[in-house]
Amino acid sequence: MKLPDALLSALRPHFPSESLTTEMGERLSYAYDNSRRNALPDAVAFPTTHEQVEALVQLCREHRVPVIGRGRGTNTTGATVPVDGGVVVSFERMNRIVRIDPDNRLAVVEPGVLNGDLQQALKPHGFFWPPDPTSSPWCSIGGNLACNSAGPRTVKYGSPRENTLGLRAVAGTGQGFRCGTYTSKGATGYDLTRLLIGSEGTLALITEATLKLTPKPSGLRTMRATYSDVSAAARAVARIMAQPVTPCALEFIDDVALKLARDHGGDSVPVAGAMLMIEVDGEPDTLPSAVEAVSRAARGDGLEELRVAETAEETQALWSARKALSPAQRTISPNKINEDVVVPVSRLPELVDGIKRLSKKHDVLIVSFGHAGNGNLHVNLLPRDEAERERAHACLADVFALVIALNGTLSGEHGIGLVKREFMPLALQPTTLHLMRSVKAAFDPDGILNPGKLLP
Repeated sequence: MKLPDALLSALRPHFPSESLTTEMGERLSYAYDNSRRNALPDAVAFPTTHEQVEALVQLCREHRVPVIGRGRGTNTTGATVPVDGGVVVSFERMNRIVRIDPDNRLAVVEPGVLNGDLQQALKPHGFFWPPDPTSSPWCSIGGNLACNSAGPRTVKYGSPRENTLGLRAVAGTGQGFRCGTYTSKGATGYDLTRLLIGSEGTLALITEATLKLTPKPSGLRTMRATYSDVSAAARAVARIMAQPVTPCALEFIDDVALKLARDHGGDSVPVAGAMLMIEVDGEPDTLPSAVEAVSRAARGDGLEELRVAETAEETQALWSARKALSPAQRTISPNKINEDVVVPVSRLPELVDGIKRLSKKHDVLIVSFGHAGNGNLHVNLLPRDEAERERAHACLADVFALVIALNGTLSGEHGIGLVKREFMPLALQPTTLHLMRSVKAAFDPDGILNPGKLLP
């Protein structure tokens, strides 16, 4: 497919020289994301201003050409794959931190700012932005907002929805607008800010974000608890989350994941039925009592060892298993299916036990780990050949059915994108989906923004 010449001619005054390209090499570079799905766009645009985005969407709407917003392509759901061609809008050049305002605890940033770069810029001011995906050195704030991507700290500090005050964006009509506030409180009209966050670029393209900042605690303590089996560890998670001290990270790793990590990362990874990584933060004089409270909850049937790191080196050693996991999985299955289901924390033991049963039923290797404090488990199916891939897809449907039966939902932070679209009717009633389609039509009446994603 080729962009209409009339559209290209109309775009050129707004996107001079290399800010708009139809070169095959560039198009191939923006055809895929971390889901390993791919489809070729007809052009790639690199805006640097809000006004350019407005002009692009208006002109593409006139010609009924799809527009796909893109951060850095680290998502795992195919959310930025241009399945119907069109123009990929890469926000990598809109990468300014407009201002940091410690007095009002906010920062104004463009969508192309990298999460890790923002955190570094906030350090001298004594603040941080809580969302911290594993990909934070490479992922953009715009992508974090589009998918509501969170990370380990969500258990205490919340996701991007809880940490964003307002947005500037361009709807599928080509109209620019602002929503939200510069204040920590606001009760004026519909909350469009929270609506846009997690909408995966299907309602509007975000061109600026006002982020809520949090003072950075001066102290941090890390604990590692190993258990005889996954059920014991899952029950410990429920106990920890039922007491007053909220950890800033509570990560679960099952026995299969530990074995993989040990094979890849060496003897520093313990042999156990399951493991929890726990962190508490705060001012130094409050940490001993916080560690003791969480430790009491972590103890119980099945606990094998509880270690508390005393130095930075010990902390790094305790995290070695978690860091070794991703490369270890790739050695077994380059075609791993990575899902991030979520259930109420009290139902986590049932989810963990159910996944074990499904792994045996379908004869598919499954590695489970993730942000247990939110009930958010990363379920990784690792098929090694074509037969296993077919069984893995059947197993995945059963995993989602199990999650829904436990009052959970399909995704905690990865989003829906392309790969989970077909399962949306499992999670949402027809009336709910109808309302979502009506919202989509109001923002994007011609359906040009990221078609083929999120809604079935």
